Amino acid sequence: MTSPLVLLDLDGTLTDSAPGITAAIATTYRTLGLPVPSPAELRSFVGPPITQSFPAHGVPLDRVTEAVRAYRAVFVDGMIRDNRVYDGIPEALVELRAAGLRLVVATSKPEVYAHPICDAFGLTGLVDGIFGAPLDESTSTKADVIAAALAANPGASPLVMVGDREHDVHGATENGIRTIGVTWGYAAPGELLAAGAAELVDTPSELTTAVLRRLVVATA
Repeated sequence: MTSPLVLLDLDGTLTDSAPGITAAIATTYRTLGLPVPSPAELRSFVGPPITQSFPAHGVPLDRVTEAVRAYRAVFVDGMIRDNRVYDGIPEALVELRAAGLRLVVATSKPEVYAHPICDAFGLTGLVDGIFGAPLDESTSTKADVIAAALAANPGASPLVMVGDREHDVHGATENGIRTIGVTWGYAAPGELLAAGAAELVDTPSELTTAVLRRLVVATA
C-alpha cells in the first residue's frame, strides 16, 4: 500500500524568511554598485532561485555569479537569526502526519541551507525528508527539486504540493501534481490562481483541512 505524499515549500510556506533574504539582497546590490530594487521587488526574490531573480532585476548576466557569491556571504550569517516558523505550522504538520501522510520539504533554496534551517526551527523531526536545489542553483528548477523528492519516495503516492509562489505551482504541474496555495507567503495578488493553483488557504488550520479533504477523496 502506498503512502500519500505531501510536498511542502519552505520559504513563505513554513517559514517567514523575507527579512533576512531581502536584507541580504539589498546588501548584494550595494556591494555590486547597482541600484537597490524597491521593497516590493525585494520581496519577489523570496522563493524562486536567485540565479533567476538577479538577472530579472537588473543584474547583468556576466555578474550573476558575483552577485550570488556576495549574497551568500551575507545570507548565511543571518539565515536563522532573521527567520521564523509561521504560527500554527508545527501543529499542522503534526496533525497531517498523524493522519498517515508522508511529508517532505521541497524548496528551491540550496539543500545545504535548508537542512540547518529546518533543524534550527524543529521542523526536521516533523517531516520525512528535506529536498532542495544544488548549491549551483542555475542547474535546478522547482520542477527538478520536486522530481528528486518523488524519486526518493518511490513507495509514496503524490497527493498535493503546498506553496506560496507561482514557481511552486508550475513545478508541481510539470510533475503532474496539483497545488494548494497559501496566502500568508510572498505571492503578488492573483499570482497563485493565475499560475493554476487548485485552491487557496488563509491559515495553517485551513491548510490541514484542505489536505485532509483531498486525502479522503484520494482514498475513497
